[in-house]
Amino acid sequence: MLFTKECDYGARIIRALANGEKKTVANICQTEQIPVQYAYKIMKKLELAELVHGLRGQNGGFHLAKSLDMITLYDIAKAVNENLYIFECMDSEKQCPFHSGGRSCRVHLEFERLQKLMEEEMQARSIKDVLFGPIQYQNPQAGN
Repeated sequence: MLFTKECDYGARIIRALANGEKKTVANICQTEQIPVQYAYKIMKKLELAELVHGLRGQNGGFHLAKSLDMITLYDIAKAVNENLYIFECMDSEKQCPFHSGGRSCRVHLEFERLQKLMEEEMQARSIKDVLFGPIQYQNPQAGN
């Protein structure tokens, strides 16, 4: 699925490293309230995706491998989640009795449309824009 705890934690890790300083996993976990058992696993995935770089040894830690304007929420989600499906039936590995053998399910087609929109939106803004740019969200209940 697209939005997992790992995706949330991955975004928090990138946020913790946003100031460009090298930080230990313990420091990141404390700052971002991430359980240590998840952090190492997610850091490895972020490192494999070349979003962070780890330094080993006594003075070790992690820092960003790319600038914030080169990283998007999509990049983070793709790094930590093997599949980026908003709904399980989008996974071609899963059998959907209503979308197979060349048959088109209208609900599935709508899910595909939503999936495409979500991916485009996740790629539209860099993490730098998300963290430091103008706030894009407007609460519909606030009445603007």
